[in-house]
Amino acid sequence: MSVDRHARSILPIPDRPSPGLTTYDAKDPDTSYPPIEPLLPPEGAPNVLVVVLDDVGFGASSAFGGPCQTPTAERLAAGGLRYNRFHTTALCAPTRQALLTGRNHHSVGMGSITETATSAPGNNSLRPNTKAPLATTLKLNGYSTAQFGKCHEVPVWQSSPMGPFDAWPSAGGGFETFYGFIGGENNQWDPALYDGTTPVEPPATAEEGYHLTEDLADHACNWIRQQKALMPDKPFFVYFAPGATHAPHHVPKEWADKYAGQFDDGWDVLRERTFARQKELGVIPEDAELTVRHDEITAWDEMPAELKPVLARQMEVYAGFLEHTDHHVGRVIDAIDDLGVLENSLVYYIIGDNGASGEGTLNGAFNEMANFNGMAALETPEFLRSKIDELGSPTSYNHYAVGWAHAMCTPYQWTKQVASHWGGTRNGTILHWPAGIEEKGGLRSQFTHVIDLAPTVLEAAGLPEPTMVNGVMQSPMEGTSMLYTFNEEGAPEQHDLQYFEMFGNRGLYYKGWSAVTKHRTPWVLVGQLPPFDDDVWELYDGSSDHSQARDLSAEHPDLLAKLQRLWIIEATKYNVLPIDDRGAERLEPGLAGRPTLIRGTSQLFFPGMGRLSENSVVSIKNKSFSVTAEIEVPEGGAEGVIIAQGGRFGGWALYLKAGRAKFVYNVLGIHEFPVEAASPVPAGTHQVRMEFAYDGGGLAKGGEATLYYDGDSAGSGRIGMTQPMVFSADETTDIGYESGTTVTPDYSAETSKFTGKISWVQIDLAQDDNDHFISPEGRLRVAMARQ
Repeated sequence: MSVDRHARSILPIPDRPSPGLTTYDAKDPDTSYPPIEPLLPPEGAPNVLVVVLDDVGFGASSAFGGPCQTPTAERLAAGGLRYNRFHTTALCAPTRQALLTGRNHHSVGMGSITETATSAPGNNSLRPNTKAPLATTLKLNGYSTAQFGKCHEVPVWQSSPMGPFDAWPSAGGGFETFYGFIGGENNQWDPALYDGTTPVEPPATAEEGYHLTEDLADHACNWIRQQKALMPDKPFFVYFAPGATHAPHHVPKEWADKYAGQFDDGWDVLRERTFARQKELGVIPEDAELTVRHDEITAWDEMPAELKPVLARQMEVYAGFLEHTDHHVGRVIDAIDDLGVLENSLVYYIIGDNGASGEGTLNGAFNEMANFNGMAALETPEFLRSKIDELGSPTSYNHYAVGWAHAMCTPYQWTKQVASHWGGTRNGTILHWPAGIEEKGGLRSQFTHVIDLAPTVLEAAGLPEPTMVNGVMQSPMEGTSMLYTFNEEGAPEQHDLQYFEMFGNRGLYYKGWSAVTKHRTPWVLVGQLPPFDDDVWELYDGSSDHSQARDLSAEHPDLLAKLQRLWIIEATKYNVLPIDDRGAERLEPGLAGRPTLIRGTSQLFFPGMGRLSENSVVSIKNKSFSVTAEIEVPEGGAEGVIIAQGGRFGGWALYLKAGRAKFVYNVLGIHEFPVEAASPVPAGTHQVRMEFAYDGGGLAKGGEATLYYDGDSAGSGRIGMTQPMVFSADETTDIGYESGTTVTPDYSAETSKFTGKISWVQIDLAQDDNDHFISPEGRLRVAMARQ
């Protein structure tokens, strides 16, 4: 028996005992109680599957005219609706938190990614308890809920094995099941996975055929089958968010090889071909224009001839990666269809949480972490050519060149992070719901936004937006249900006002017009940014200019001024202010104003601790430090890791090899600097210590590493350079073993376990502060003059 809608506005639904006769003896024939009934949503409420791909531009998928074959997307579009004016926030974590709550990203504290959170309400990465997630609302109304894949909404100081877990999907996020990873990206061949809040290892290795997307699809399919087998009357809400196609672009070679030779003409020609296909498909208007490539993006003809084979292979790998991802999305769709429940399943297939990523530098990257450390120059054209056959493989951490990202956003300007222009925020989206959408293969062009998903799902399920959740009054959702578009192609758009902002790039959409200003370029990490008031604004009429190709600011200055003022009003309303375009300062918790898990200049570890994220460990970058361990060595010597941070693509480790202490510093998987003791550690209990004396004088400098046994020098050597900003987005710190990929090939994850006994390990930082890495102007000093 359905609970009335009014009761569902307060969640959990209050228990209301039925008055009636209470007998003294249960055997009394008048003893009677109503049967216990499971909580269910209103009759006819659909299953819901939300698929969100990562870093896919509007012009990538074949469903929207792109070169990457996505037959699953095409199949769903043929049976449902394409939306060609659906928008995201221009960055991953903000889009996801907006999607999951139905609120603007600054309203839920996610002005940017968690790693750059500040203490400002719009940027603190903390979702207010007045804005409960959609999954919580559905669960408390009788849905089964599960998430598979990427979760980038956990504040970095809450990402350790000790939580707190309030922001994790299966604790405070409303999902009864979670299998995936925490953070912005992951190694597709060797990911750092969680089952709920418990760290788990992948079930197989890359050599055994493992790939993360396939694993996520396996878990999603199995969960859906089990849910319908055990609870056939209960609808499900599944959020399937693979890490693909975010860098690293990892895919089995045969998928990339399918595209061999298809991109040899370069990204400028690719844009023209994609633009033509988009018009043929009708996903852009016939009068749409192809926007001009900006000077910040190198023309294909100007790229070095010797680099072009590498560049073409980068795109082949990416195209194979997207097709591979779509294939596994198809397996999830097939699992639902095979159960006979696809008819009443509302499927959102959002092809990208922002535009394609231009974070791979103008030349692309074999290890994208080089760029994030300001060390992209280490990847010379000669180096990149030597790695062409490894792109996409387990030995790479690759990304494609900016030119490809721009082409993947055809026909629009710019890329991911650029919230001002549609290249950063417009993502092709498909809705499929045979029971609720009459037209097959239709196109919808009303302005829609990711915050519209939650109210759409609630309206489709016949559920009210809750006014109270877990005893906390809720603020209204800020999105608009898209249900009105399902069966009325020409319905006037109801979401006609929307602000955009990311790192100072900002824009406003209002009744067909857009006023925008690009403040910073994602791949330009150095140089002084202009004052916000000096930014140049542009004005576009979307009713006649689909792609923002014709700037009308000079013709309509009064209208531009009106929309600029309206942006300020919206920004004030939704916690966008103060605008924050800082870079390196926001990576430093003390300057950004966010909490840190570890304070001070020392950190103590114990054996068995592991899977500690980089934000859970005191930072040893750009300074002198020491690592001390008390170990017990058995007769015959010991082997294995004492402590390791990072992995194959950057990090350091202190370990025993052939009984001898050894310290290795791995710079981006390009340079390895080993320092080894002259003799083995004797049997018994001893202190092994490594002291690193940093050269100072800026970022990423080298230094001297010295090993000690019980205070006596045992060996020393030179560390030629270091990583200044980040080791990895997914690799961790482990004590007594190493998970994931290993810092050095001296051991494998399987052989890394320490064969002696570790009592404790301690990292100590130098007490002086002369190696601080923020300049007086607050700009990142990445211009590292390597003579």
